[in-house]
Amino acid sequence: MSLTRRAFVVGLPAALAACTSTQAVKEGPKVSAYHNAMYAAVEGEPFSVPAPNLKKIDPQYYRREVAYASGYVPGTVIIDTQKRFLYLQQENGRALRYGIGVGKAGLEFEGEGTIQYKRQWPSWTPTQDMIKREPERYGPLASGMAPGPTNPLGARALYLFKDGRDTLYRIHGSNEDWSIGRAISSGCIRLLNQDIIDLYTRIPNGTKVVVLQGNSGQVASAS
Repeated sequence: MSLTRRAFVVGLPAALAACTSTQAVKEGPKVSAYHNAMYAAVEGEPFSVPAPNLKKIDPQYYRREVAYASGYVPGTVIIDTQKRFLYLQQENGRALRYGIGVGKAGLEFEGEGTIQYKRQWPSWTPTQDMIKREPERYGPLASGMAPGPTNPLGARALYLFKDGRDTLYRIHGSNEDWSIGRAISSGCIRLLNQDIIDLYTRIPNGTKVVVLQGNSGQVASAS
């Protein structure tokens, strides 16, 4: 597949900047001790990483190993935007599956790219167009938004390139637990901070990423 831009050059930074929304979500059933431990608050980080409220998330979006034969080599990241899953392909037709929230910018991109680099607690800077368009909102951030819990990119960010060029496509963390498994108005591809920290440790720079849109995604069965 080839990478398509679909106007994300303008849309993506604006979407990333405005990913601090709120939404009421009906809480689900009691969460197991196993998953509470998996998503416990993370210690030893420069900033606080609180435990998410897992009752706000459909359990299918908790991190797990599943059967998944994508046809791609182990180590490839496959993002199924329609089903709201990110897969890390492994050996023997298995994959680690993570629940994701998909922002508007995440739906404006399809094809293959490469993780050029990764960042822990990244900073974020609005574009000049954004500052010109909304000077009161973005002007104070012209020199960059410092890393931290309120930064739109969360605890980790993965930066996708194609043919040596930055696509502006980001896979990043979020503390908005309610947004996982949902289509949201802002951002690109977001995971719980606990999940992006886990994924970050598993993949190196140069990792291949395949973004699937529409009905092109594979179907995986949970183990």
